[in-house]
Amino acid sequence: MTLDLRNYLTVTFGYWAFTLTDGALRMLVVLYFHQLGYSPFQVAMLFLFYEFFGIVTNLVGGWLAARLGLNVTMHVGMAMQVLALGMLMPTAWLSVPYVMFAQALSGIAKDLNKMSAKASVKTLVPKDADAKLFKWVAVLTGSKNALKGAGFFLGAALLQAVGFQTALLILALSLFVITILTLLLLPNELGKSKAKPKFTQVFSNNAAINWLSAARFFLFGARDVWFVVAVPVFMVGVLGWSFMQVGTFMAAWVIGYGVVQASAPVLLGLKHHAPGAKAAQFWALVLLLIPVGIALALGQGWEATTVLVVGLLIFGVVFAINSALHSYLILAYADHDKVALKVGFYYMANAGGRLAGTVLSGWSYQHYGLEGCLWLSAGFVLAALLLSLRLPMISSTA
Repeated sequence: MTLDLRNYLTVTFGYWAFTLTDGALRMLVVLYFHQLGYSPFQVAMLFLFYEFFGIVTNLVGGWLAARLGLNVTMHVGMAMQVLALGMLMPTAWLSVPYVMFAQALSGIAKDLNKMSAKASVKTLVPKDADAKLFKWVAVLTGSKNALKGAGFFLGAALLQAVGFQTALLILALSLFVITILTLLLLPNELGKSKAKPKFTQVFSNNAAINWLSAARFFLFGARDVWFVVAVPVFMVGVLGWSFMQVGTFMAAWVIGYGVVQASAPVLLGLKHHAPGAKAAQFWALVLLLIPVGIALALGQGWEATTVLVVGLLIFGVVFAINSALHSYLILAYADHDKVALKVGFYYMANAGGRLAGTVLSGWSYQHYGLEGCLWLSAGFVLAALLLSLRLPMISSTA
C-alpha cells in the first residue's frame, strides 16, 4: 500500500466516523424536539446557527488549512463535535438559544472536517490523474453520505432504545477515540500551502469556481428545502409513521444516495476519463423535473405515501449524480497548491444553500405544506441549472 493511499484511507475513516455522529445528532434533535411539541419552524430554527456558522467556517477554514495544514483543521473539527455532543447531555439546559449554540459548534465542526477531508484528496492525487481524482472524490463523498444515512438510523434507534442523553454519550465517546487514532496516523504537513496565503485570498478570483459555487448554493438549497424538516415532519404528522420508521427510511434514502454517488464514475460510463460542465448541466435539467412531478402528483390527489416514497427515491439517485459531478468539478477547477482555499470558498456556498433550505423548509411547510416546499425546490434547481450554463470546459492544467 502506498503512503498516499494509506493517508487517503485514514482521512476517509475519520470522515466516516464524524459523519456517522453528525447524521445521528441531526435525527436525534429533529425527533426529540418534535416529540417535545416544537413546531416545524421552531425545529428548523434549531439548525439556523449550524448552517450559518458552516458558511463562516468554510470561508475561514480554507485559509486556516492552507496555513496550518488540513490535519489540524480536520481534528479541531472532530474535537469540537465531541464538545457539541457533550453540551446537549444535560437536558435541563436545553433551551432554544442553548441548543442553537451547541448546534453552531457542531456546524463549525462538520464543515471543518468536510472541507479538510475533501481538500486532502486533491493533495494525494497526481496533477494529471483527473479520472483517479473523480473516482476518489466520488468514493469519499458517496461513502460519507451512506454513513450519514446510517447515522440517521442510528440516531432514531438510540433515541428509542436508550434515550436522548445516553445516545449522546455513546456518540461522543466513540468519536473521541477515533479522533485520537487518526491524529496519530496522518502527517502534520498534509495540505499545508507552500506560501502563507493572505486572508483576502479566500475569495475566489476564478470565474469557474464562482459560477460553480453559485450553482452549488441553489442545488443544496433545493434538497434541504423539503428534505430537512418537511419530509420527516410530514411522515410523522400526516402519514402517521413512527420515529423508527422515519429514521429507517431516511437512513435508507441517504445510504442509497451515497452508494449512487460513490458509483457515479461507473454509472456515467466515466471509469477512465473525467466529466465536464455539460454533464452537470444535463443532470441539473433532469433533477428539475422530479420535484415538479411530485408536486403535481400530490396536487392531483394521488396516494401520498406512494408518491413521496417513489419520488424521494428518484430524486435521491439524480441528486447524488449532480452532487458527485459538482464535487469533482471544484477540485478540477482549483489550483493544486490553493485547493484548501478554493474548496473552502465553494463549501461556504454549499453551507449557504443548506442554511436557506433549512430555514425555508420549516417556514414553507408550516405555511404552504409539502407541495409548497416542492415548488420552491424546483425553483432552486432551475437557478442551479441556469448558473451552471456559465461553467467553462476543464483545461488540461486544471
